[in-house]
Amino acid sequence: MAIPEIFEGGKYSDERGTLIFNNNFNASEIKRMYCIENKDTKFIRGWTGHKIEQRWFSVLQGSFVISLIKIDNWEYPLKSLNVLKFNIDSDNFNILYIPGGYASAIQAEKENSKLLVMADYFLNEIQDDFRFPIDYFENL
Repeated sequence: MAIPEIFEGGKYSDERGTLIFNNNFNASEIKRMYCIENKDTKFIRGWTGHKIEQRWFSVLQGSFVISLIKIDNWEYPLKSLNVLKFNIDSDNFNILYIPGGYASAIQAEKENSKLLVMADYFLNEIQDDFRFPIDYFENL
């Protein structure tokens, strides 16, 4: 079973400027992309989950805390499920992989932060969107 993981990016600088790259990421499964910019750093966008769809997150500007929960039951998940937390920022081109089966909550740590989201299904290609109230899970 797939688990969330970080594909490490990197940064190279010389007299010409800076190159931020990720040579460890294979983007062949990506079908769509969009950006998220939360209204402020107090707002937490979530919980949104997908049984099937995979997603990849990369920060274009600023930094985010991404909280993930492996959902045990999509109708009535346990409220006490463990939360995995990832801090990702725009300092290098790290990409957080989220396999199907997880719900996410997204919080910007800096004003004007921008998160690139990549998905392996087109919008409305499948019906695989599950939402839970932000206060549903106990361990956020």
